[in-house]
This record gives sequence, structure tokens and C-alpha cells, in this order.
Amino acid sequence: MRKADRATGLVAWWGAGGGRTESARWTVTVAVLLASAFGASATGCLSSDQREVIVYTALDREFSQPIFAEFTRRSGIVVRAKFDTEATKTVGLTEAIRAERNRPRCDLFWNNEILNTMRLKREGLLAPYRSPAAATFPDQVRCSQGMWHGFAARARVLLVNTDLTAADQTPDSIEDLVDPRWQGRVGVAKPLFGTTATHAACLFTYWGDARAQDFFLSLKKNARIMAGNKQVALAVASGALAFGLTDTDDAIIECEKGLPVRIVYPDQQDGAMGTLFIPNSLALIRGAAHASEARQLIDYLLSPAVETRLAQGRSAQIPLNRQVSVQPRVETPFTIRAMRVDFEAATQAWDAAAEFLREMLTGPTA
Repeated sequence: MRKADRATGLVAWWGAGGGRTESARWTVTVAVLLASAFGASATGCLSSDQREVIVYTALDREFSQPIFAEFTRRSGIVVRAKFDTEATKTVGLTEAIRAERNRPRCDLFWNNEILNTMRLKREGLLAPYRSPAAATFPDQVRCSQGMWHGFAARARVLLVNTDLTAADQTPDSIEDLVDPRWQGRVGVAKPLFGTTATHAACLFTYWGDARAQDFFLSLKKNARIMAGNKQVALAVASGALAFGLTDTDDAIIECEKGLPVRIVYPDQQDGAMGTLFIPNSLALIRGAAHASEARQLIDYLLSPAVETRLAQGRSAQIPLNRQVSVQPRVETPFTIRAMRVDFEAATQAWDAAAEFLREMLTGPTA
């Protein structure tokens, strides 16, 4: 696909989404524990003249750590990364940033989605930085105020075990997750964290509250709610589930092991809503102690080399930089029907959606 076509496709995919966020009320217990753990687990001593940057990273360690190592090799700046657990990302890291607002520990937030990044912006916890490296990204994936930068997208897909699903019964929509014939044999990550939370917020915006609530109530009855997207992919690959909703980075790993699984991009029928694509996001923290180093790392992470590496690596993430020419191993917003989303509206809808989802998950199953 020509670069001009990719840019046009991205505009259609992104819709009218902007960069505003809304404040939310969350408990800070997880954040306090994370902050304590970070202080206790940071290892290694720096010489007085050695530069460093502290990054809170929601992207899986196996994907982000090698990139940090290469940045350190090139720049001499040591990256001290705080990773979160699969069960609480990205809420745990977001809560840590909130808890530390008066004395920030984090310099740069690398989020594996965009919802919580936009919420931090709304709360005034981010600082502007207009990276020169962002100039080759479409406007739709960067904040007009320089508060966040989107890059390296992933798709929300169904991973299907081909041994457990007949060819004429292969699911083709996320609504197959609530089909009673699959009860107990499908899975989804807990919809309060990470990309699953972003997906939930987008569904509340796209469908409206009533239909979205009905969907998630049916999902609770029909599906196994798991700790994270990786756990869903592993359960499908092992045969514990017939299919499940996950991200392309977790799904492609199981496919490339040669296991009896395949990726289905949901809701591709005429008139259907399409497959949701979610970018990673980068944001400089307000009051960062190592702001200069963090800006250098943002420039590096937005470089064509990094998106190429993420696309060619095990995570198979989707480049958004116009200068990247590598062909991804997964479908992109430019090759299939993509869900038209307004991430700004989804962020605004999230508080009410999250309250419903928390009550639903803790309440009895009807």
C-alpha cells in the first residue's frame, strides 16, 4: 500500500478522536504498593556523571526491554524501567503516577494503550513535548498540544483453536463470545485494565450504554474472565478454550509456534463495526526529574527503526510512522475494515462504564 493510502486509511480509522481526557476516582492502594516495590527493587548504582531516565512501561518486558537496551547502547543514558503485572496493567502504573504527583518518580510513561494516558492528561499530570520525530506520524495519532504520541498499534482479535471449532462454526464477531453454544469455552481478559478496558470504553461509546451493558452481562455468563490477554491466548493455544478475545501481539506468538490456532479479525461483514486497533502511547510526566533524557527517549521510540523492530519482532506491532516501509505480519487499519473510534469520547465515557463493569464483575451471575 502506498504511503498516501496508509495516511488516508488512518484518518478513516481514527475518526474524530482528539486528545482530551477526564479525571477519575480510583483507589491508590495499588499505586502505593507499586511505588514501594519500585523503590525497593531498583538495582544498580549510577556514577555521579551517568545519565538515566525512569520509564513506567505497560508494554510487555520481552518487547520493550531490548529496545531500552539498544537506546542505552546508542545514547549512554541508562533506562530504569518499571513494569506492571499482566493483571493490573495499565491501571497500576497510572495509579502510581497519580500517587507520586507531588514528587514524580516516573519521567516517561510508555502505555500499551491510550485511554489511561488521556486520563492523565486531563488531570494535568503530563508535560508537553513536541517531538521532531512525530512529524512523520499522521495528526490523528499525536496530541495537538504535544501531551502524548501514539505509535505501534495492535488489533483486538479472536484467537481460535482450529481443533475445537469446525470450519462452518468459526466465530467472526466479538458477539460470538456471548453465544450460549460456546458457554464456558470462550475467554476474555478482565475488562478493567489495558487494551481490554480501552475496548470496553470504545464499545460503550459505539453501542451506547444499554447495548454495551447487555453485552458485558452476557459475557460474564458465557465466558471465562481471565487475568490478561496473554492468558487468554495461552488458554486457546492449549485447548482449554475454543476461542478468545486478545491482542495481535499475544495471538501471533501462539500462531507462530505452529499450534492449531488462527487469528480472526472480527466484525468484517458489510455494515459491521470492524476490528478495533489501539496504539501504544508515550507521555512525558509533569515535573520529571530527567526530562531531557526522557525527551531523547521519546524521539528514539518514535523513530522508524523502533516501529520496524516492533513490527518484525515477536509482537508484530503495526507501524504508524509514514517512513516505515516494512510489511506487518498481521492485518492493519489500512488492509481490513477498522472500527471507527473516538478515543476522546471513549475516555469521557470510561468512568461510568468502569463503575458498571466493577459492580458486574463482583456481583452474582444471574
